[in-house]
Amino acid sequence: GRKGQLYGPLPAGCSGMNPPPRACVLFDLDGTLLDTAPDLTAALNRLRRERGDPELSPAAIRPTVSHGSPGMLKLGFGLEPDDARYAELNQRFLALYREAIAVQTALFPGMAEVLTHLEAVGIPWGVVTNKPGWLTEPLLKALALWARAACVVSGDTLDKRKPDPEPLWYACERVGVAPACALYVGDAERDVQAGNRAGMTTLVAGFGYLGAEDRPEEWGAAGLLNQPTDLLGWLAGAGRG
Repeated sequence: GRKGQLYGPLPAGCSGMNPPPRACVLFDLDGTLLDTAPDLTAALNRLRRERGDPELSPAAIRPTVSHGSPGMLKLGFGLEPDDARYAELNQRFLALYREAIAVQTALFPGMAEVLTHLEAVGIPWGVVTNKPGWLTEPLLKALALWARAACVVSGDTLDKRKPDPEPLWYACERVGVAPACALYVGDAERDVQAGNRAGMTTLVAGFGYLGAEDRPEEWGAAGLLNQPTDLLGWLAGAGRG
């Protein structure tokens, strides 16, 4: 059910303008722009070892990565955010992650080509993530992406986070692009919800951290990307590129 990409036109109110305004492409971070799972997996397993628990397999952890600390600590320790032990373990987990945040993390295969293409044709790109800024900024700087991004909106940049549309509207304001002319790519349902509420075209990163129970075809996105370079075809099919 995840094979066909739905390549369509840019949304009404953008493609009809002459000359058309600049499009922009906004990416979720974990599981969309960057494959952060190896370093987050290492942090979770270090915490489990500290607590005397055996390591979990990377394959078991990977689908929880897009759900941040709540998803990962639920898997690793059976904890919900309102559990008495959650705050302490979350603080330690994030500290361990910050110590080794960019050891194995990298752009997904093909994503470097996508970013280079966007920059070459003058389409700004940015990041909108629920990851807090004290983790987002050093990670993007370590990978030499911070200065290239037209905007970076982290989970604590504003009071609201995805699935609220506010961070996406803020990103468009920073870049100077109308939301109707923006694409948002993410690998979780909250990404599609936020993008749709913001009036953007939303695309699912099918190469990201989708779990077996996820049904991205039911999320209401305009299309699904099996690999990052599918985005180039989408832009070309939408009359850009």
